[in-house]
Formats: sequence, C-alpha cells, structure tokens
Amino acid sequence: MKIVKRLVIILVVAFAVFYLLLRPQDAANAVQTVIGAIWGAGEAVVNFFTALAGS
Repeated sequence: MKIVKRLVIILVVAFAVFYLLLRPQDAANAVQTVIGAIWGAGEAVVNFFTALAGS
C-alpha cells in the first residue's frame, strides 16, 4: 500500500509541475480558485459562529 501511495503522490506532483510549466496562467487561475474557495468557506464558518453567538 505504501508503494501505491508514493506512486500517487509522485504522479500528482509531476502533473502539477507539468501543468505549471506548460500552462502557467491556467495554473495560477486554479490556485486562485482554490484559495478563493477556502477563503469563502472560512468566512462562512465565521459568519455561522457570529450568528450563533448573537442569538
């Protein structure tokens, strides 16, 4: 199982490097999208707890 996990990690890293080198603008857009989604989720959690504390 360790070999499969290591192989998957190597393939993901290789794909990321390949994507970054050949399509840097698309890679940047993908990173911005992921960061935006994480930021939005964080804001939603903060809004939830703020509303919960205000009740």
